[in-house]
Amino acid sequence: MRNLLFALVVGLAGTGTLLALGNWQMQRLAWKEALIAEAEAMMDDPPVALPDRLDPARDRYRPVQVAGRFTGEEADVLASDVAGPGFRILAAFQTDGGRRILIDRGFVPEDRRADPRPAKPAEVTGNLVWPDDLTSSTPPHDAKTGMWFARDLPGIAAALGTEPVLIVARSETGDGVAAVPASAAFRNDHLQYAITWFLLAAVWAGMTGAYLWRIRQRKA
Repeated sequence: MRNLLFALVVGLAGTGTLLALGNWQMQRLAWKEALIAEAEAMMDDPPVALPDRLDPARDRYRPVQVAGRFTGEEADVLASDVAGPGFRILAAFQTDGGRRILIDRGFVPEDRRADPRPAKPAEVTGNLVWPDDLTSSTPPHDAKTGMWFARDLPGIAAALGTEPVLIVARSETGDGVAAVPASAAFRNDHLQYAITWFLLAAVWAGMTGAYLWRIRQRKA
């Protein structure tokens, strides 16, 4: 009787814990979907002047418009599109108000990396982005080739002497760079995690039931 009761308690506790984890992931899924919907709605707002103070949580994907000039300084970030390998061009930009920021001008194929992109005046409309491209497995900046392997915003800003502020251009900025407008990209694996926890709960409950049946069979 004691073994039966112990197995039942452990089985119920384990199943309950796994179900609770699954429900928590479903709540996180709803929160993440609301966050994505809010970001997508913000992206369609009319562009505003670049705020003096920025909050990555509040201003991520906010549409802005800046006037000034490209300085000719840039960072080339390894990337690819349907046509093949190439580079995202992150260019230093000095606003009419005297701020130095970064503009993600878009994509160039590998064979056009060395094309001249000289300093010039420009007006850019785009979306503020704080990229999460950088991971623990991303190679460091290659100083010999000048190649970056992710949009390392703090690193590139330090290298080009700008604020860690990035605007992804919505439309072409010239010099053969194809604009790659921002999209609301949030990692959202909560549904897969929830399914995993619910399946584990079902397995745990099934194993508990089988164990209880074996105990009763032995007693019989």
